[in-house]
Amino acid sequence: MAIGTIRYWAAAKSAAGVAEEPYDAATLADALDAARLRHPGELERVLRRCSFLIDGDPVGTRAHETVPLAEGGTVEVLPPFAGG
Repeated sequence: MAIGTIRYWAAAKSAAGVAEEPYDAATLADALDAARLRHPGELERVLRRCSFLIDGDPVGTRAHETVPLAEGGTVEVLPPFAGG
């Protein structure tokens, strides 16, 4: 298990009700499962549409259970952004 920070942006921040919080998880899937338990409701729907950065690197299409988290790392939760 690793301890780090999850940062929520835009709609994810609104759904979670916080800008950031700690994680204690081995994988991205574990961290997101814990976040869903802490913030039931809207966050589940928002997370399905989000992209994720782990320590600045995009997760892309990798399965979340295969993405390890590092001690002191950061997970960025990025909902789709509109604009042009």
